[in-house]
Amino acid sequence: MDAAISFGNQNFGGIKLGDSRRMDRLVRSADSMCRHPGGTLPDKFPKPADLRAFYRLMNCDSVTHEVLMLAHTEQTRRSIAQVPGVVLVLHDATELDYTSKKSLERQLGQIGQGTHRGYICHNSLAVRLVPNDAKDAVIPETLGLLSQILHHRPRVAKHETTKEARDRVSRESRLWLRGVQACGSAPQGVQCVDVSDSLSDTFEYMAYEVTKQRHFVLRARENRGLDEPIHQNEYLFDAVRGLKSAGERTVRVPASPGRKARVAKVQVAYTPARIAPPGKKSGEYENEPLDLWAVRVWEPNTPKNEEPLEWILLTNCAVTSLRDAFERLDWYQLRWIIEEYHKGMKTGCGIETLQFEKIERLEPTIALISAVATTLLRLRDAARAPDAASRPATEVVDRVYVEALASCYPGRLKGTPTVLQFYMHVARLGGHQNRKCDGLPGWLTLWRGWTKLESVVTGFTARPVTCGKT
Repeated sequence: MDAAISFGNQNFGGIKLGDSRRMDRLVRSADSMCRHPGGTLPDKFPKPADLRAFYRLMNCDSVTHEVLMLAHTEQTRRSIAQVPGVVLVLHDATELDYTSKKSLERQLGQIGQGTHRGYICHNSLAVRLVPNDAKDAVIPETLGLLSQILHHRPRVAKHETTKEARDRVSRESRLWLRGVQACGSAPQGVQCVDVSDSLSDTFEYMAYEVTKQRHFVLRARENRGLDEPIHQNEYLFDAVRGLKSAGERTVRVPASPGRKARVAKVQVAYTPARIAPPGKKSGEYENEPLDLWAVRVWEPNTPKNEEPLEWILLTNCAVTSLRDAFERLDWYQLRWIIEEYHKGMKTGCGIETLQFEKIERLEPTIALISAVATTLLRLRDAARAPDAASRPATEVVDRVYVEALASCYPGRLKGTPTVLQFYMHVARLGGHQNRKCDGLPGWLTLWRGWTKLESVVTGFTARPVTCGKT
C-alpha cells in the first residue's frame, strides 16, 4: 500500500497560522525538504517559485521556532505513547555557527573560543527500544525531538561571584534541567530514561531527576565525595575502581577525531553509591545526599596506540544484578545516536548554510530543518528493524520509490521487495558494497543513496511522494 500521511502532515498539519494557505505551504515545504534534505535552501527547493514561497512563509510573524518545534515535539509525544516499553531521551548540545552573517552578530551568542557567533543548540532526542527476540537484544527506533533550546551564550563579567553565577538565568549548566523540563512526563506504560554524557554531571541535574522521580543514566566526570564510604573509600572513583569485575562483555567504541571505531572487550562492576552534596553549592538543590548506583566499565587490555576505555556511569535506575548493569551500559552506548543526529543536521541537511539576515526568520528554519533531520536516522532504523526482512517495503515508503528503485535494479528487485531489500539497494546507490564484511549501512550512506533515488523518482513519475513514515 502507499504511504498515506506525509511527514509534513504528520508533524505540521495541525498548526494554526491564521491562513490555510500558510499551513499548506508549511506542509509542502517540510515534504520538499524530506525529498531534498541536503545542501542549501535553493537545493532543497529546486523550483524558484517554491523557494520564494518558503521565504515568504518564514517572513510571517506567526511562524516561529517555538510554534514549529512545539508541533514536531507533540508528534514525537504521540509516537512515544503508542507502544509501551522503554524510551531513551538522549540529551546533548552542538554549536551552530553563523559567524559569516554580520547582520546577526549582535543577536547571536559566543561559540567556540569566543571568536565565533551562533547558538548552543541543546537537543533532546527520543529513541524507542524495539525488542529483537531473534538476537536477544534491542534495536533503536528514532521517534523525534522532545525539545530543542537555542541558547545564546552571553558575555560574563570577569569577576562574577559563585552566587551570581548560580543565580544567572543564562547559566549554561541550566540547559540540562531546561531540556528535561521541556520533555514533560512519560505516558502511562512507558519508561523514559534521560541519557547524557559527562557534561551533565552536576549535582543540580541529578538532584532534579531524583526529586521529580525521573530516570537517568549519565557518565560521571567528577570524583564526587560519598556520604557513606564504600570499602573505606570516601570518593566515587576510588571506590568503584576498587571493585572486582562482575562480568565481561564487548562494547562498541565510536569513532572520534584521530580515532577509528573499534570493538573493545571490557569488564563490568557495579555498586550502590550514596553521593554527598558538594561542599561548595553551585546550583539550585537541597543539601541532601543522593542514593544512586554506579557502574564501572573498563578495558583491562588495550590495543597498542589506543586510549584505555573507562566509563563510570551514575544512574537512579536500580542495578542489583549483572543483567541490570549490562542494560544500563546498553542505554549509555546508544547516546552516540544524538551525535549522529547532529551530524545529520549539519552534514546531511546543511543547517549552517542558511543565509537569513534576520534572526526571526533564521530560527523557525532551524526548527523545520531539525525536524526533517530526524528522517535521516529513520532511514537507518527502518533497515535495522526486526521485521525488515519480512515486511513489504510499500508499508514503509511510497510505492513510487519502490518502483523507481526496482527500475535501477531490474534483475535484483522483483515481485514485492522487503524493507531490508529496499534499503540495502538504496545503500548500494549510496556506495555501500553490500558485502557481508561491510555490515549494515549507516545513515550517511543511506542518505547519499536516497538523494540519488530522489532524482530517479523525479524522472520516473510526476506523482506526489511522501517521506518519514515508519
